[in-house]
Amino acid sequence: MDPSKPVAKAAQKLEEAAERLLPDTPHVPGVPSSTTPTVEEPTDPAGTTHPPAPKPDQGTPAPVSPTGVPVTGDPLDSAQQGRWLTTATGVRVHDTDHSLKAGRRGPTLLQDHHLREKLMHFDHERIPERVVHARGAAAHGRFTGYGTAASICHASVFDEGKETPVFVRFSTVLGSRGSADTVRDTRGFATKFYTDEGIWDLVGNNIPVFFIQDGIKFPDVIHAGKPHPDREIPQAQSAHDTFWDFVSLHTEAQHHAIWNMSDRGIPRSYRMMEGFGVHTFRCTNADGQTNLVKFHWKPKLGVHSLTWEEAQMLGGFDPDFHRRDLYDAIESGAHPEWELGVQVFPDTPDQMFEGIDLLDSTKLVPEELAAVQPIGRLVLDANPTNFFAEVEQVAFHTGHMVPGIDATDDPLLQARNFSYLDTQLSRLGGPNFNQLPINRPHAPVNDMLRDGMHQTAVHGGAAPYRPNSLDGGCPFHATTDQSDPATRAFVEAAVTVAEGRKVRDQPASYDDHFSQTRMFWLSLSPVEREHVVRAYTFELGKCYEQAVKERQLLALAQVDADLCAQVAAGLGLEVPTATEPLPEAAPSPALSQLGATWPVEGRMIGIVVGAGSDPADVEVLRDAVLADGNVPLLIGPHGGEVAGATVQRTFATARSVEFDALVLTDAPVPGPDVPPSPTGRTLDVDPRVTLLVEEVFRHAKAIAAVGRGAEVLPAANVPAEVSGVLTDLEAAAVWPALTELLATHRAWERFPVAVG
Repeated sequence: MDPSKPVAKAAQKLEEAAERLLPDTPHVPGVPSSTTPTVEEPTDPAGTTHPPAPKPDQGTPAPVSPTGVPVTGDPLDSAQQGRWLTTATGVRVHDTDHSLKAGRRGPTLLQDHHLREKLMHFDHERIPERVVHARGAAAHGRFTGYGTAASICHASVFDEGKETPVFVRFSTVLGSRGSADTVRDTRGFATKFYTDEGIWDLVGNNIPVFFIQDGIKFPDVIHAGKPHPDREIPQAQSAHDTFWDFVSLHTEAQHHAIWNMSDRGIPRSYRMMEGFGVHTFRCTNADGQTNLVKFHWKPKLGVHSLTWEEAQMLGGFDPDFHRRDLYDAIESGAHPEWELGVQVFPDTPDQMFEGIDLLDSTKLVPEELAAVQPIGRLVLDANPTNFFAEVEQVAFHTGHMVPGIDATDDPLLQARNFSYLDTQLSRLGGPNFNQLPINRPHAPVNDMLRDGMHQTAVHGGAAPYRPNSLDGGCPFHATTDQSDPATRAFVEAAVTVAEGRKVRDQPASYDDHFSQTRMFWLSLSPVEREHVVRAYTFELGKCYEQAVKERQLLALAQVDADLCAQVAAGLGLEVPTATEPLPEAAPSPALSQLGATWPVEGRMIGIVVGAGSDPADVEVLRDAVLADGNVPLLIGPHGGEVAGATVQRTFATARSVEFDALVLTDAPVPGPDVPPSPTGRTLDVDPRVTLLVEEVFRHAKAIAAVGRGAEVLPAANVPAEVSGVLTDLEAAAVWPALTELLATHRAWERFPVAVG
């Protein structure tokens, strides 16, 4: 059976879909379908294929059987087929708008099986949402090994040039499925590798440490972070009493908390977010030698964040901002990319490195002590075709590991390995969740597991047990010899477990809760420190209980006196004195998001156009932005065409948070839909444009003005001679100048900071 045939068929369908799409769709993402609808309702089924092919940016789970065998046929055909509406059992239906009644005005008849089936299925469409990480988005992609991990790990996924399909889900932790994307929270970064040796799930976060050291506290920290149980508020945020009550009483959480209070807690995009495996794992090479490793995802575009005002605005303006950004980037061809790297440590009996306990998930290892070694590249290049079937039903599990990768004795990881199966049983209704298309392995499965809810594999044979003779002895044990990838089994690393009494306790090394918290603070630039102070002040300011605020201030005093004093001033409280000398800590430059430049790809560039815009200038700007893999969005006084080009946003629908930079090509006068000024003052420029410019300037984003566009700046009280504002340039010179500014993300030097 040739597995390439269904893939080729799917590719052909994608090409056909691309031909049907509008010519500019790949450049301006967001078209909802691969077909162009007609104004009239289509009624002729002749020559129609239902459903239409997916858009070119969409992908589906690979066509494999429930037991991992490549199958013929197109996965796009296996869900819905044919041009006629049918029942679930394939009986064609002539009317789905009217229930069966005893006369036109009579009661509905119980015998209407179509009504019963339709309502029954609708009533059961929802499954339990995830207890944590309920709000998420995901995409298909591929991982390519560099071959540089051979001395560390013999897992075939890391072989040089080897491509492995992946499905990656990003998420927030605390919010419900319907919450906003841009809340201050930790983000999940979970990757499912469909390797030829089975599924490997790397279930990480965008923060390298966690709130707790022992998994037995996991229900406690989540209960503390979730909305209060009496009112079910506040949603998707930590700015409330129960969270800070927990954090201030469990000071092991202070390191994770300061990361959340930093700009890392409000990422600009999933595409601009680091990922971390958090835990330490044990890897084995082909010679049987073991090392301890920490996994890192490094984004090609660098690590960037929203400002706090942008995050708040987006909560109302576009609560789906991160999801939309991910999917639009893939559709427009700006495929998100990360490099997978590892920090490698000797597998010593104490599992320590440079005084850092590698089994403590509240600690990181600074990159200055152990460099991140690149071992592979991840590219996301296809959006889901069906969100529920793929994103909601994907099931990750830290215990899904392949030969060469093993768990350590990290007590948080140990508990996760136990817990993740339980959550799948609850959410997905039974033990056969691995047979859902998005979860199916791409390696043959012969597990002797039978029956259960939602069993979709039709098993043959008579002997699902070992040893047996009725099935000829099949299945057989694989070998412990790791030299042959075709026959080797997963073998736990043969490490010595320390003898000891059974205790409910922890190592003394776990008692240091503040040295790395202080290291993180000292590693930040003045701008980033100011944002941390504002975040703590806001979050604690939302708490009611004075004791919670004072206790958390005392914890901050153990981190840094200036940090504590600044937050205390914002809360109007006394500054507590540290109870212990401040710990020794050296800054780690890798922990700051600022100070480097990054590729400029997949950015959203707003171009304001009006009746006074030069069409040639607009064309030059738009073409230059497109040529570099970015998305130009024309913002005009109305829809349709302005300055010879199609408008994507109007003054009424555009806000600053959508754009990474703004170009002004006109100073549009107030439109007829602008209400009179309440002061009676005559406005020279449309106030929605000046508001847009004011916000972009306040958020430290780049602004360029061409021609009459420069007249907007004084109307918006924006000085022309200030960092990140470009004037007096020809249209052809604007984009090269803007790319230099965008490479650093923002012009932070535009504003002074109060924190040293």
